[in-house]
Amino acid sequence: MNQSRGRVLILDDEPSIGRMISLMAQELQLEAMSVTNPGMFFTALTAWVPTHVILDLIMPEMDGVEVLQQLGYKGCTARIAISSGVGNRVLGAAQLSAAEHGLDVAGLLPKPIKMRELQEFLYSSPDPNPAERHKKPFNEQGEMTITRADIQGAIREKQFRLIYQPKINCASGRITGFEALVRWDHPTKGLIMPDRFIALSERLGLIGLITDQVVDQALNWYISTPEVEGQSISINISAKTLEDQDFSYWLDVMCNRAAVPKELIILEITETAALDDQLLALDMFTRLRMKGFHVSIDDFGIGTSSLRLLARLPFSEIKVDKSFAMTVVKSSESKIILQSTVDLSHHLGLSVVVEGVEDRETLDFLQEIGCDMAQGYHIARPMSGESIANWILERQPRAIFNLS
Repeated sequence: MNQSRGRVLILDDEPSIGRMISLMAQELQLEAMSVTNPGMFFTALTAWVPTHVILDLIMPEMDGVEVLQQLGYKGCTARIAISSGVGNRVLGAAQLSAAEHGLDVAGLLPKPIKMRELQEFLYSSPDPNPAERHKKPFNEQGEMTITRADIQGAIREKQFRLIYQPKINCASGRITGFEALVRWDHPTKGLIMPDRFIALSERLGLIGLITDQVVDQALNWYISTPEVEGQSISINISAKTLEDQDFSYWLDVMCNRAAVPKELIILEITETAALDDQLLALDMFTRLRMKGFHVSIDDFGIGTSSLRLLARLPFSEIKVDKSFAMTVVKSSESKIILQSTVDLSHHLGLSVVVEGVEDRETLDFLQEIGCDMAQGYHIARPMSGESIANWILERQPRAIFNLS
């Protein structure tokens, strides 16, 4: 027998099912272990360090969603497949939940599991950047261990780093811009994702200092990387930024100083944040648009007053929440929502970006319905600023559609 390709840990409360999956995995030249309860599972996770995990959702002691939460808290880097006899919509929701917890979710394995589907999961490419997911910013009880002093120290020592994810034109496949994504490179906790520190920084009144560093890094990267000239840069801003009356003036000065065209700067704010105080948002966005900046409504489709926001606030772009792209292949509802959003946006004179594009089939659908731009792992994973130039050169003049 050839050398094992990895280790598969299976959690299923039905022993016969676990044994069956183990035998199938062994036939595919992987080591396999099946357990029937979460206690045994987490013990094996630590002691055995699997490369792959197959998880049943429906279990008596701790359901699969709770297990996924704990895996996220522990910074699990194994490739995960969710398996259950429940319907595809429930499986899809569980997959989305796992991805939100920073886990490497390869896909779904509806029961009964077929050998071909199992082989596709076990032989699929692993996440090449496992360190990109958060590393233990919580203790074993799931309690946050980040303090005000931690964040103040990070600001003082400039521990926040930017990585960049490309966006492409759906019609041509050409690069249109990049989203700057902040990560906290903590000296002991590892790389911490923004959902673990942004809200806390807002509550502590420290988010403005982080935003200053993010903007400064993004502009410096742009002017030092000639390969991205003419492409847009999307920067996420906090709802608290809306309260800063001087922000639009400060940003204007920063762009003028760096000689970065303001029409290339896209400021993204979540739909829910814009809902919190629409008058503040109206004033700030109007100032920003008057100065030449673009404003994008992020995570569109998950709030409660999306259409009202579009009518009131001067957005130039809609960025559709990734949950729709991640389910569009199997969900007719997601297809209808995406088509309707594109049509409505174009009638309002807005461009549309869909994030969370994970496969070619989704990208083909977006091209078919006339979506403007796409962003997601199928196009490119977020990468360091130093890696962007090589990524561009490797893909020019080819379009993304010509890539396998």
